[in-house]
Amino acid sequence: MSAPTLDRVEQQRPMTHREIMEALSGLLLVLFVAMASSTIVSTALPNIIGDLNGSQTQYTWVVTATLLTATASTPIWGKLSDLYSKKLLVQISIVVFILGSLIAGFTQNTEQLIAARAFQGLGMGGVQALVQVAIAAMIPPRERGRYNGYLGGVMALATVAGPLLGGLIVDTEALGWRWCFFIGAPVAVIALIVLQKTLHLPVLRRDDVKVDYLGASLIAAGVSIILIWVSFVDDAFAWLSWQTGAMVGGGVLLLALAVLVESRVAEPVVPLPIVRQRTTALAIIGSLSVGMAMFGGSVFLGQYFQIGRGYSPTEAGLLMIPMMLGIMISSTIAGKAITKSGRIKPYVVAGTILLVIGFAGLSVLDHETPLWYIGSVMALVGIGVGMSMQNLVLAVQNTVSLKDIGAASSTIAFFRSLGGTIGVSVLGAVLARRVADSMAEQLTAMGVPAGSASSGGSSLNLGALPESIQHVVRTAYGDATGHIFLISAGVAVIGVIAAIAMKPTELRSTVDLVKTGAE
Repeated sequence: MSAPTLDRVEQQRPMTHREIMEALSGLLLVLFVAMASSTIVSTALPNIIGDLNGSQTQYTWVVTATLLTATASTPIWGKLSDLYSKKLLVQISIVVFILGSLIAGFTQNTEQLIAARAFQGLGMGGVQALVQVAIAAMIPPRERGRYNGYLGGVMALATVAGPLLGGLIVDTEALGWRWCFFIGAPVAVIALIVLQKTLHLPVLRRDDVKVDYLGASLIAAGVSIILIWVSFVDDAFAWLSWQTGAMVGGGVLLLALAVLVESRVAEPVVPLPIVRQRTTALAIIGSLSVGMAMFGGSVFLGQYFQIGRGYSPTEAGLLMIPMMLGIMISSTIAGKAITKSGRIKPYVVAGTILLVIGFAGLSVLDHETPLWYIGSVMALVGIGVGMSMQNLVLAVQNTVSLKDIGAASSTIAFFRSLGGTIGVSVLGAVLARRVADSMAEQLTAMGVPAGSASSGGSSLNLGALPESIQHVVRTAYGDATGHIFLISAGVAVIGVIAAIAMKPTELRSTVDLVKTGAE
C-alpha cells in the first residue's frame, strides 16, 4: 500500500455578504441558462418533432438523452471538484454547454438532435452539480438555507421562463425553433465572464490524484442500457424476450460491478461510506421522487396542453405558470425559515406530502378537465418540489466535511437526475403505449385504418393529418396523460416515507465540520 497523501487547502478569509452575492450572480445566471435550456423545449418539442417528422419515442429521447448524460456525468464532475479547482471546472462545464447548444441548433433530423442534446447534457450536468458545490464551499449550512432560497427561486424562474420563452420563439416566424437552442449561448458567455471576475474559492491540492473513470463508466453504461430497455420494451420487443433478458441482465451486472469497483478504489466517484449514512441514503430516495416530479411534470404537461388540448406553445407555457410559481414562492419562504430555525426535516416532509397530493390530483386529467382545477393541483406539485428539492441536498451537505462536499452534493444531484431520467423514460413509454392503443381503438370504431394517424410521418405532426384524425390524436393524448401521473403519485409516496424516516438535525454554522474533543 502506498503512503497516505496529504491534502492541502489554500486558506482564505471568509467571504463577505457582498462578495458572496457577487459570486452568486454569475453562478445563478449560468444555472438559470442551464435549467431554462432543459425546460425551453417542453413547449417547443411538439413543433420540433413534428417539423422533423419524429415519433413519440424520439420525443421522449430528446429529453432523456440530455438527462441521461447529465446524470451519468454528475458524479464525475462532483468528484473532480474535490480534487481540482472548482472554479475551473464550472468554467469548463459552461463551455461544453455552449458548444452543445450551438450544435443542437444546427441539427437536421431527430437522430442528430438527440446526439447533440446528449452532448449538451454533459455541460448541463456539470453546471447543475458544480453550482451547488461552489455555494457549499462559500457558505455554512445554517446560512445556506437563505441562499438556497435564491437558488430555488432562480431554478423556478428558469422553469417558468423556459416554457414561455420556448413558446414565444416557436410562435415567432422570424425566429423558429432552432433559436430555442441558440438563445442560451450568449447568456452563458456572459456568465463565464462574470464568474472569472467574482468567483474565488479555496482550492484543494492533492499530491496523488486518482479519478475512478472505470466506476463512472460502469455506472453510465448500466443506467443507459436499462433506460434504453425501458424505452423500447413492449414495442420493439416483448417483456419476456431474449432482448429483455440481455439488456436488464447486462445493466444490473454492470451496476453490480460498479458497486464492487467503488468499494475498492481509493477515490470512488460515488463514495459508499457517504451513501450508507442514514441521512444521505434517505435523501437519495427522496431525490428520486422529486426528480420525477420536476422533469416529468414539465415535459408531459407541456405536451398535454398542446397535443391533448390544442393550445399554442405560448399558451401552454402560460398555463404551466402555477406550478413554477409554487416552486419559486415555496423555495424562497422555506429557505429563509430554515435559516432562522436551523431545522430542515419538517419542510422536506411537508414538501413530499404535497407532491403526492398534487400528483394524485393530476391523475384524473382527461381532454376536458377544467383549467382552474389543473392549475390548482399543478401549484401543489410546485410547492412540494420547492420545499423538498434543494433542502434534500442541504441535509446531506450538513453531514459531510468540506473535502467531500463535491462528491456528496453530486451524489444527490445524480440520483435526482436519475429520477428525472427514469421518470421521463418510463412515463414516456407508458404514454406512448396508451396513446397508440387508444388511437387504434378510436380509429377502428370510425372504420379508419389504424395507421392513418401516422400518414404524415408522425402523430405529433398534427398539421399533416385530416381534422377528424387530429381529434382522435388529441383525445388519445388528453386521456392518457392522467394515467402517467397516477404512477408518479405512487412513486412520490416512497419519498414521503424516506422524509419521515430522516433524523432531525440542527444545521451547523461552519463551512467545514468541526471535530469535538471527544472525536
